[in-house]
Amino acid sequence: MRLLCTFVLLLLTSVVSAAPIKVAVFEGDGVGKSCTNLITTLDNSSKIQFKVSRITTADILAGKLAAFDVLIHPGGSGSKQGNDLGEDGRQQVRQFVNQGGGFLGVCAGAYLATNDYTWSLKLIDAKVVDRKHWARGNGTVQLELSASGQDFFKVKSSELDIFYGQGPLLARREWDDPKTPDYESLAIYGSEIAKNGAPNGIMKGTSAAVRCNYGEGRVFCFSPHPELTDGLHYLIPTAVQWLVDETIK
Repeated sequence: MRLLCTFVLLLLTSVVSAAPIKVAVFEGDGVGKSCTNLITTLDNSSKIQFKVSRITTADILAGKLAAFDVLIHPGGSGSKQGNDLGEDGRQQVRQFVNQGGGFLGVCAGAYLATNDYTWSLKLIDAKVVDRKHWARGNGTVQLELSASGQDFFKVKSSELDIFYGQGPLLARREWDDPKTPDYESLAIYGSEIAKNGAPNGIMKGTSAAVRCNYGEGRVFCFSPHPELTDGLHYLIPTAVQWLVDETIK
């Protein structure tokens, strides 16, 4: 009987561990073409199983976020996505994360997560440096990883080359917002792109990958695009897994 109980317990454990992470990817105004790459990256993940669905503002307002583990806001336009959500939609997203959900913002989604705009979600206490020159250009940049970043992303080198597509240059505020959690920076920009009139010397040293806890949930943001960088696609599923697994530090 003891052997039978042990077998059943192991079987149930394997079933639970194999349950896919339920991911909602925002679909609406301001979502860019890179969203397809992001979804493909999750669908092609070999180590972690995901069940990916699209979700609209109407779905969010109808309470359908409750069926998911993680919400992803992809690249595109942060302002358009934020305005598509509206104040009620943004409040629903904050409530989802506060009650234990995960939020991943990539490029535009990282802009959206800050508390620096009227349309922001206010999930991380971050300002966007040099907002005037947000269209500073696209291209490959170098990241400098913290020791925690190297450990989290399981890389030996403290430097990574990644595709940048005009994501936010994240930085801490001079005065903390007591209502919004501080973030941990796992990577900063070690090089820069300064086109279209953007000044030199601004981008380097600003945060490129950050995370924090928000209420009972977790938040992760990439300013650049791992899903558009050969060899770094795995950073997306790694971040999503962290959002739902509290045993991962």
